[in-house]
Amino acid sequence: MNHSLNGIKAVFLDLDGTIYLGNELIDGAVEFLNRCDERGVQRFFLSNNSSKSVTEYLAKLHGLGIPAEANDVLLSTHDLLSWLGAEGVTETYLVGTEGMRSMLEEVGVSTRSGEPQYVVLGYDTEIDYEKLATASIHLHNGIPLVASHPDMVCPSPDGGLPDVGAYLALFKATTGVEPTHICGKPNAGMILHKIEELGLQPSDCAMVGDRLYTDMEMAAQADVVGVLVLSGEATLDDLEAAPQTPDVIVDSVANLF
Repeated sequence: MNHSLNGIKAVFLDLDGTIYLGNELIDGAVEFLNRCDERGVQRFFLSNNSSKSVTEYLAKLHGLGIPAEANDVLLSTHDLLSWLGAEGVTETYLVGTEGMRSMLEEVGVSTRSGEPQYVVLGYDTEIDYEKLATASIHLHNGIPLVASHPDMVCPSPDGGLPDVGAYLALFKATTGVEPTHICGKPNAGMILHKIEELGLQPSDCAMVGDRLYTDMEMAAQADVVGVLVLSGEATLDDLEAAPQTPDVIVDSVANLF
């Protein structure tokens, strides 16, 4: 497979570091999305970033001039909600943004419980000491921890910013507690259910992203074409220590199709 991606019928696109950095579009991103539309390639936006709700993501995409609908956006929060539902969890203490809180509470999951079944950790860009302290007390009292995704940093034009992985390290240092489960990429189920819904085979699809340990690992687990872009976190030097080489490596999405 080369950068033309001939034969690909659907692409799953990471957002931070792939389509945009912070509030700035990656050069050529809109033109790439237009080429997808011209070729009849279905495109979905896939993000581990649980700091925003679907509604907030749509507002950001629309603000950047990118047309998208709710069904086009797949978040680690969706994977988390599926996991909580399967475990029968309805009482939680959330370390997360108000956008994430709204998605949990919309489906009947309490996020401020005094007797939580789980401490839930998301990418909290509104974090304060009270949340950290309350969550730590729950963890000291034996309440298990679940996280929305494993990313250590969130890409930005000014360098990587602390993400869920960094918060997990903080809680480990404070309480000794490791998460019972981590949702989001690289869990293959995050895209396999959509591929099945589309009536496609994994070989018909590509995962495009800037992280080796989430985006490319998920591509390998799901057996889809892995396309690494060098516009975000990963560098060519990182590939030397990678357990596997992505199928396609490009500077950015501007090089695809």
